[in-house]
Formats: sequence, C-alpha cells, structure tokens
Amino acid sequence: MTKPHIIDLPKICDPRGNLSFIESEGHVPFEVKRCYWIYDVPGGMFRGGHAFINQDEFIVAMSGSFDVVLNDGTSEQRFHMARSYYGLYVPRMTWRAIDNFSTNSVALVLSSTLYDPSDYIEDFNDFLRQKNG
Repeated sequence: MTKPHIIDLPKICDPRGNLSFIESEGHVPFEVKRCYWIYDVPGGMFRGGHAFINQDEFIVAMSGSFDVVLNDGTSEQRFHMARSYYGLYVPRMTWRAIDNFSTNSVALVLSSTLYDPSDYIEDFNDFLRQKNG
C-alpha cells in the first residue's frame, strides 16, 4: 500500500479552454471500477467520515474547492483540492472526510471497487482497531 499523495494529471492548454483527462491504471494506480461525484453540498459543509477495507480512491475537484482530511491511524493530513488538473490518491484503510466545500463545488471520485456497503468502516474507533490491531 502506498501513502496518500497528489497526482498531476495531463493539462492541455488551449485558448478555447483547457482539457485534462484520466486514464485507468495510467494516471491512477488502480483499475477504475466505479465513478461517482458529490455536488450541491452547501458551502462549508462536511461529508464522509469513513474508511474502506478494500477500496482505493482518486478524488478530483472538478469545480470549486474542498478539503480532504485523511487519517492513517497515527497521523492526520489535510489536502486542499481546488484544481481539476490534479487529484488525490487515497489508499484503502485510510479514514477520510471531506469538508470546507465552496459553493457549487463538485468532487469526482474514482473507485477501485464496485459499491459494497460491507466495505465501509463508519466508526473511527473500529477503524483504529482494525488498522492497528
């Protein structure tokens, strides 16, 4: 397992508008099985507060900005996401929350797994027990 980190995406600059793209197993370190987006979050609100047992994620701010707060069981990191030409790799067994949404922001999340509710750890103390025990 690798650590959370920012991955730069290709950025093709054009006076008519810029273009970026993501290729599965090229720009993200996993095969993309699912894609979802979070939007219409009122400014300043909080989302998340869970970890995944098997799922890796790649999070991109498609519009606006937000912060991704990650905890690996021993330390916490905050990543400010504000550009659509980079994304944040979040490895499995990392507690994550998203907060500080700007108005009209859109968070795109690429996932390494199909949706599975049994993959979620929604209690931080359970997460710590599983991570450290």
